[in-house]
Amino acid sequence: MPSSRQRLTLTAAAYLVLATILWGGNAIAGRWFVGHLSPAMLNLFRWMIAAAVLMPFGWKILLPQSALWHHKKRFFILSLLGVGCYNAFLYIALETSSPINVTLIGASMPIWMLMIGTIFYQDRAHPWQMLGAVISIIGVTVVLSRGNLDGILTLKFVPGDLLMVFATLLWAFYSWMLSKPGKSPERQWPWTQFLLAQIVLGLIWSLLFALLEFSVGLSKVDLSPSLSWPLLIFCGLGPALISYRCWGAGVAIAGPNIAGFFGNLIPLFTALFAAALLGDMPHLFHAAAFGLIVAGIIIASQLKAPNKKGANNSLGDTK
Repeated sequence: MPSSRQRLTLTAAAYLVLATILWGGNAIAGRWFVGHLSPAMLNLFRWMIAAAVLMPFGWKILLPQSALWHHKKRFFILSLLGVGCYNAFLYIALETSSPINVTLIGASMPIWMLMIGTIFYQDRAHPWQMLGAVISIIGVTVVLSRGNLDGILTLKFVPGDLLMVFATLLWAFYSWMLSKPGKSPERQWPWTQFLLAQIVLGLIWSLLFALLEFSVGLSKVDLSPSLSWPLLIFCGLGPALISYRCWGAGVAIAGPNIAGFFGNLIPLFTALFAAALLGDMPHLFHAAAFGLIVAGIIIASQLKAPNKKGANNSLGDTK
């Protein structure tokens, strides 16, 4: 049966749209860092920035008597999937792939969400959700082809694209874990503590990946260009801190199946940012693509599930 947590509200939509806007910029920034900062180092630095900003507000969750340590296995897995692996793999993929290819692969997110929900969480996909997925992906195709099907036919795929498929699958698992806390008391924590717990443990994974990168001679740090530090701060505050907060809150309200459809907005925003940097104004096909993606989201969310009395649908949302 569909989960009673799958309710698309204006609040959830706002959270999820903001997250995808910032992640659209993340693909552009990650591509810019190629040749300046190696992927694992970029991932490590961005999370160090996010942790430094959050520490004054959420440090209590790290105390020895905190409930975090009673559920450390869950949070080590959450931090591995969401903080350690996903962005590291995305940045590695951008070494050989383009932001357009990476976001095209990310457009498969709704399919992975529906499959994982059905197989591992007994949350069967509804026909409305399947239809919404198809319409939404057509919208992504319009963006990537710039309104011309020949644009899709000429896209070339490289090894980094396969890594992005794996990263997208891990993110789908991460999103489902967010919505299924089990016996963990995280829904009663302030969002700053919940996110800091993931980031601090994720820094352990990120550091291990950075050490591995260094040991094989692939590490690179060149932050001399004037744009390096502003972009690095953006990656730490926007796509890391703010986006993860918004995604977690949006998933908590709407459920992972519905949230997954919002990931299809990332290619649109990536294309718009790329166009803006090149001085190219948005075109009619951008508006058409946006309409199709939003239509897919609305159709997928048409399935109404009864609300359970007293259910808490926020992730530290009122703290």
